Amino acid sequence: MFIQTESTPNPATLKFLPGQTVLEAGTADFPTPDSGEKSPLARRIFAVNGVAGVFFGSDFVTVTKTDAVEWDHIKPAILGAVMEHFQSGQPVMDSDGTVASGHAEHTGENAEIVDQIKELLDSRVRPAVAQDGGDITFHGFDRGVVYLHMQGACAGCPSSTLTLKMGIENLLRHYIPEVTEVRPVAV
Repeated sequence: MFIQTESTPNPATLKFLPGQTVLEAGTADFPTPDSGEKSPLARRIFAVNGVAGVFFGSDFVTVTKTDAVEWDHIKPAILGAVMEHFQSGQPVMDSDGTVASGHAEHTGENAEIVDQIKELLDSRVRPAVAQDGGDITFHGFDRGVVYLHMQGACAGCPSSTLTLKMGIENLLRHYIPEVTEVRPVAV
């Protein structure tokens, strides 16, 4: 098994490509070791000293390290953990581990605007940030302000504010005049 790695715009996050499907649908974000308990793969990766966060996409795993370690020191152990997991035949998620890190539900007032926001995020934004090892999901819309949750490589990325303001905010404002601002939210 050959696992490729790619750097991301976030220097604390590295993208691992195992060459096979990681998740059939959706994404899964594990910002802490406790949150990774429902995934055998996340548990293996968190067992590596210096791992701060794990994120799964359809065909990739992104790993965020702590500031106290260097990639040169932990990358081989992470590669080993990923390889061992896929060779073990274990599932990526336990049977009770739901993959539900999509957009937040929104009904009632502004439902049509929210549907447009989600459509633009799904068609224009999420595929681009997935290439960088992350995801951005809709969290809320209130009085012209769109709240987005950044995951994987996007969470804590030095260029995330620029991506939100110059990229996503401009895109949404162009297509949806009711949008006045985009803000990140921590979940």
